Amino acid sequence: MFCAVWGIRSHLSVRLGLATPLRSDGTAIVGPEHLAMTPPGGIVESLDGAIPEVVDMESAKVARLLGLGAEFQFTFDLGDNWTHRCVVGDEKVDPIEVVGIRPDVPVPYWGWGTIPDQYGRRWADDDGQSPRPRRPSRSHPMLLHAWPAQDQIPALDMSELRSAISAADAARFLGAVLGHDVDDALQHVGTGVPMALKQRREQAEPVAVAVINRLTWRAGPGDAVLAEDLLACLRGEPLSGKVVPVDLEMLGSELEGDPNMSTCGYVDLRTGQVYDAGSTDSMLVGEDAAVDVEAEPDRWLRFGRAGSRGGWHDMAAFAERHHDAALRQRLERAIEGKGAFGRFRDLVHQEGLADRWYVFSADRQLGRAREFLADKGIRVS
Repeated sequence: MFCAVWGIRSHLSVRLGLATPLRSDGTAIVGPEHLAMTPPGGIVESLDGAIPEVVDMESAKVARLLGLGAEFQFTFDLGDNWTHRCVVGDEKVDPIEVVGIRPDVPVPYWGWGTIPDQYGRRWADDDGQSPRPRRPSRSHPMLLHAWPAQDQIPALDMSELRSAISAADAARFLGAVLGHDVDDALQHVGTGVPMALKQRREQAEPVAVAVINRLTWRAGPGDAVLAEDLLACLRGEPLSGKVVPVDLEMLGSELEGDPNMSTCGYVDLRTGQVYDAGSTDSMLVGEDAAVDVEAEPDRWLRFGRAGSRGGWHDMAAFAERHHDAALRQRLERAIEGKGAFGRFRDLVHQEGLADRWYVFSADRQLGRAREFLADKGIRVS
C-alpha cells in the first residue's frame, strides 16, 4: 500500500496494533510492547544491513524525525508483515477539510492498495473500468529488502567479533556490531547477545531485538532456534531443553565432514566437546586417550556425517539472493554438475565475493549444528 500521512507535529504513537515505522536512514521507531507482547517467530520490523538506531515510539516527534515529503516504511500486523510505503505530504493541509477531524496522531489521508483500501483500488487512479497499467520495470526497493540503501554500510569485522565474544567484552561486542552489516553472520552475532544482555542490558536490548527480528525474517538453518533462545534471554526465561556448552563451529565442521573418512562422531553432553569416531578407537589414539562411549551412554550424543549436501545448498542460496540477474546466473551455472565446489570458489573470488561467501557459508553451517542439537532436545549455552 502507498499512503500520504498527515500530522507532522504529532507523536509517532500509531495505535493500529503492533507496528514499526522505519526511516530512510534505517532508524527504527519501536514501542515497548514489542518485547512484552511479541511471540517467538514474529517480532518487530524486518530490516536488512546494519542494526539501526532505535527510537522510542512513545516519545518520538514526527517533526524531529521526518520533514515534509519524507518517505518511510511502515509495517503493520507484524505476524503478516504488511509493509506500507508512506510519504509525509509535501504541503500542509487543513485536517478538517481533508480528514474531517483534527487527529492527535499521524493518520493516512490518501492512499491506495488492495489492503486496506476500502474502495478496492488496485492502483492510484483505478476507476474500475480502465485497463490495468503495465507493471513497473523494477520493483520498489522496499519490496526487494534493499531500502534503505545499504551500499555504504561497513562490513562486519569477524575477527573483532570473535575476539569480543571470546573475551566476554560487551562494550567491544556492541562496538563491533552496531552500524555494521550483520545479516550474513546472525548465528555468530547471536552467540554474543546473552553476554551483552547480562553486562549492558539497556544498550544490548535493541541489538537483541534486531537480531531476533532478522533471524525470523531470514529463516535459515537454525535461525528459528536461535531466535527463540534469544527471546527467552530477553524475557529472563530458561531455554527450552538441556543446556550444554557445545562448540558449534567444531560440531558444524564434523557434521559436514567426508563420510568416507569417518561416518560418525560424538558430543560430550557434560563438557560440550566434539569427538570424531576415531577418538573411540584405542588402536588409533591409545588406551588412555580413547573415549569409552559404552561406559556412560547417557553422556554421549552420536551424530552421523552428512557430507557436502548442506554446502551445496549454501551455494545455491548464496546465488539466489543476488538481484543482479547476470551474476546470479553465473553463480547458478557454476554449481551444476561435477566440480561445482571448485568452480563456485573460483567464481566468488573473481567477482570479489569471497569474504562475504565465507561468512555466509560458515554462519549457515553454525545454524545447522544448532538445529541438529535442538532436534535432540539440546540448547547451546
